[in-house]
Amino acid sequence: MWHRLLGITLATFLLISAVTGILLALKKDVDVLQPPTQKGESKDLATWKSMSELANLAETAFYQDQPEQKGNLIDRMDVRPSKGIVKILFKKGNWEVQLDGTSGQVKSVAKRHSDWIESLHDGSIVNDIFKLVSMNLLGFGVLFMIGSGLWLWYGPKRYRKLRNK
Repeated sequence: MWHRLLGITLATFLLISAVTGILLALKKDVDVLQPPTQKGESKDLATWKSMSELANLAETAFYQDQPEQKGNLIDRMDVRPSKGIVKILFKKGNWEVQLDGTSGQVKSVAKRHSDWIESLHDGSIVNDIFKLVSMNLLGFGVLFMIGSGLWLWYGPKRYRKLRNK
């Protein structure tokens, strides 16, 4: 009974983890999940605008494109010298702005669905404590299910073999 109840609970979390894992594996290939990385003018960082200037340009472009997001602050800047691009990610709503590092030209303003899918995948969508507890329980639960499942399969065979001798 416990094996079945734990199995159903773990199966639910495993299903979520499997589906989101598949989506995350496809994020670079499916533009809806994550906007494609654009290409900039130059890979030479010496020709690029300063990070603060790029941040200001990104905020201006973002607030013009999404005025209801005014006040949404920059979370991080993902610098891609090999592409000549800077991706500026905002804290709320999983938004990104891609800028050419040299000219500061806005290449893209788009939502990154892969970010919330990742937080669902690892449990951080609830909070960091839930992530830590749920992922450890899921890991240990799967190990327990494998062990008990093997015993439920092998145990009766062994018992019958011993009984027949």
